Amino acid sequence: MLKKAAVLVVSCGVLLAGCDTDPHLENEETISNLVEAGFPADDIMVVDGAVYVGRDTHVSLDASRELLQRGEKSAEHFCTTNLVDVSVVKKICINPTSAFNSYARLSQGLDAAIANYNQLGLCFTMARGPTTGCDANITAQTMSGTGGSAGFPSNGRPYGTINIGTGLNSYGVDVIEHVITHELGHTIGLRHTDYYNRAISCGGSATNEGTAGVGAIHIPGTPTTATVGSSIMNSCFRSTETGEFTSYDIIALNYLYGNC
Repeated sequence: MLKKAAVLVVSCGVLLAGCDTDPHLENEETISNLVEAGFPADDIMVVDGAVYVGRDTHVSLDASRELLQRGEKSAEHFCTTNLVDVSVVKKICINPTSAFNSYARLSQGLDAAIANYNQLGLCFTMARGPTTGCDANITAQTMSGTGGSAGFPSNGRPYGTINIGTGLNSYGVDVIEHVITHELGHTIGLRHTDYYNRAISCGGSATNEGTAGVGAIHIPGTPTTATVGSSIMNSCFRSTETGEFTSYDIIALNYLYGNC
């Protein structure tokens, strides 16, 4: 979630380990898969060798392939087809780096964001690391600026990293809680509620991230139109955010992860 029109230029893919892989070809395939899935080409940005859509959501090569392979779940909150497999993942551990922990408000915001999810009684719990019994791990690390970035799940696991801007440390803890909760939402498969018109929360000219069919699936029980302040998953945030889920956020999360 980059504040206002912040950003980068989209680039491609997560590099696979191995000395015989070609990062350029992997990037090309990731972008090709996203375009085929329905994401507008002008919403795909390459930053530091990684592909992003929606300005803050990293898409790995595996995740882009899953977008093409998996069907649409029947039926403003939206998710990807890439979700966390709760039959396997019961405990998600969020592990802040030492640099992240050096910012007192970011650290407080992380605790509050974890509590947001745990208060809902979902099929998985979140815990601050280091700890034991983790079925999946997410690293919380810092980046420059006052926004954040993350990515979609892959292979039934949440995305493994959230990046939180150090500039947020000058905001209140509630705003930081909001941004971290938002980025954790991406790691478990939530898309922006105003993906079809980012101007709703970000201002400026209308920008559509792309519906994609399998890439922006409406979650039953939630509105199909977004409004300012209606969701923690709006593209951009305000300085007045409370950091708490709205009623529709809760409906969306319970629909996806509330029935074990």
